[in-house]
Amino acid sequence: MKIQPWSEQRSTTVVVIFLIIIAYLFSLSMRYIWVAELQGVEQFRWNNELMINTNDGYFFAEGARDILAGSHEANDLSPVNEPISLLTAWLSKIFPGNFETLILYMPSIFGSLIVVPIILISRTLGQTGIGFIASLLASIAHSYYNRTMVGYYDTDMLTIVLPLFALYAIIVAITHQRNRFLIPITLVFSLNQWWYPQSYSLNSAILVITLLYALIFERKNHYFYKISLFIIIGILSLPIWIKIGIALALFAFFYYKPSLDQKWFWGLFAAIIALYFFTGGIDPIWGQLKGYLFRESVSNEGELHFYNVAQTVREAGNIPFNVFAERISGHPITFVLGVIGYIMALIAYRPLLITLPLVGLGFIAMDAGLRFTIYAVAPIAIGYAYLLLVITKPIDKQWLRYIALATLTGVAIYPNYIHIKEYMTPTVFTTKEVSTLDQLGKLSHPEDYVITWWDYGYPIRYYSDVKTLVDGGKHNGDVNYPASYVLTQPQQNAAYMARLAVEYTEHSYEDNKSAIIAEMLTKYKADSIDDIMVALRTNSASLPKATRNIYLYLPLRMMDILPTVTLFSYLDLKNPDNQLQQPFFYMTQQFQDTGNTVELGNNLAIVKEKNIIKLGNQEVPIKSFTQIGYDQNQKLQINEQHFSSEGLNIIFMGSYGRFLILDDFYLNSSYIQMFVFERYDPKLFEPVILDPLSKVYKLKI
Repeated sequence: MKIQPWSEQRSTTVVVIFLIIIAYLFSLSMRYIWVAELQGVEQFRWNNELMINTNDGYFFAEGARDILAGSHEANDLSPVNEPISLLTAWLSKIFPGNFETLILYMPSIFGSLIVVPIILISRTLGQTGIGFIASLLASIAHSYYNRTMVGYYDTDMLTIVLPLFALYAIIVAITHQRNRFLIPITLVFSLNQWWYPQSYSLNSAILVITLLYALIFERKNHYFYKISLFIIIGILSLPIWIKIGIALALFAFFYYKPSLDQKWFWGLFAAIIALYFFTGGIDPIWGQLKGYLFRESVSNEGELHFYNVAQTVREAGNIPFNVFAERISGHPITFVLGVIGYIMALIAYRPLLITLPLVGLGFIAMDAGLRFTIYAVAPIAIGYAYLLLVITKPIDKQWLRYIALATLTGVAIYPNYIHIKEYMTPTVFTTKEVSTLDQLGKLSHPEDYVITWWDYGYPIRYYSDVKTLVDGGKHNGDVNYPASYVLTQPQQNAAYMARLAVEYTEHSYEDNKSAIIAEMLTKYKADSIDDIMVALRTNSASLPKATRNIYLYLPLRMMDILPTVTLFSYLDLKNPDNQLQQPFFYMTQQFQDTGNTVELGNNLAIVKEKNIIKLGNQEVPIKSFTQIGYDQNQKLQINEQHFSSEGLNIIFMGSYGRFLILDDFYLNSSYIQMFVFERYDPKLFEPVILDPLSKVYKLKI
């Protein structure tokens, strides 16, 4: 059934441009809500601008900063060759001004371009109205908004836009079947592959569905195999200029030698297919499938077995149906209607079958994690728009039909609008935290290292211009282990590991050996890290020569994830089946003093008269109680009491309004001792910055 609310004769270029502008401005205005709400919050501002709200953004910002500076340190992992960093640096030169303003607004400016291919695809099918309605819904759907909102400076700003343009190029070629429409296919696929190399799997899936389309519906139509050929060229793992050169050469051959087209085509096709497998084939696809669909809690690196970070990343886990549906369409009902409409649209407009890979990738989010829902947003929005046109077709009066369409579109948009109003995600760091990092940058050298958890790696590198052991992209078990060890072990072990990890990391760049823990064990001829620590403490072995300064960055916010941090080093590296009982740590800011007890939530309570802690039905003696807080001069005051030789320790952090219940393992950890108590071994560390929100210590060995 083909519905025509706007006949294509009336959808002139001017009308289409007008609709694109309206949809684009709508998308931008919805994204400005976050700015309007948080503009006046001073703790979210730096350098006279709101800060960005995604950790990964600081990675690309670091690259752009270094491109503009013209240099960076060796092995500092600065992404100076990343497309988004190159684009940002280029735009910064064209529009000089506040760099923070540029990276803040780029996601919304580029992300809102999603409306363009959606409307153009629909226009190509003769249904501009479908595209306009779908563009309004898709541009602000939960998952798409979340990853292209103001401040979400990341590759997602074009990760969906470019594939949709690629699909538009294919649909145009299918519709018009002219050789001149082949070159844009290679151009867009090449650009998409350059911008986001991880799209290789999606691009390959689009190639497969295009080939199937040709084999099922146009088996004898030579042109449809040309479309597939130019897709293959676009996704080859080759430099973009080589791919464009190949595409232009083939186009010229088809144009100037049409008589040889049929004769030589399949030989050329086979050659390009061979080149596809030679430059990568399905290996990258299999690697991604293993990473997302076959997650394991332990990653094996040689003979050592480390904890796998994928188990702790929320967006890489299973999600319930309601969340899945809301992230794609804003509401489960809208989603169901969108799916129904999408199926109907596939029947009515066969070229839309090319969009199936987007839907398929979006739907694997049910198992692979919520990050993939973003891919299904546009096709399901098109389905919803098509269904609206079908159900409103019986309305005879055109103006009444437009009112019905506007109302039903508004109903679908409303839950997404509410989500935007409520989704006031904070900036990555507060102004005070960034001030600490800025101060650290002035005290340190770019060759120095800062050791902390990987969540904070990118912002530290951006604001302090130093090196880090781990970050949002470098967090395999081998590097997470030493970072976790430094933060959770007593200070002497932490100091030794800090020096070992940094020096072995630097040597790994020179020797091209990435397994630093295995290297340590080999060099010290030890069976375990504990053996190395014993050797260092007894002076039967020595640390490597110090080549640079090392700092420990201990933020308050790390306290929320301290048990997770511990998982990465509290394990038997050589025997993954040896499940160690995890140490005890509990933190709460939700508590109530009833007089006789302090209720801590989750069935935990402090019984004052008995000096015990109730853990459900279990009673555990209180070993120590410590009250900590800052006085009017911001000096830390500690009041400590001891009750028993065994049991759990209680720390009440009055200035922070939180209770900690922890065993001796956590009490003696470097993080708790140095952040909470500000206690440090002067032979090993010296304080550099002692701020209530983040504390920095310098290693002295």
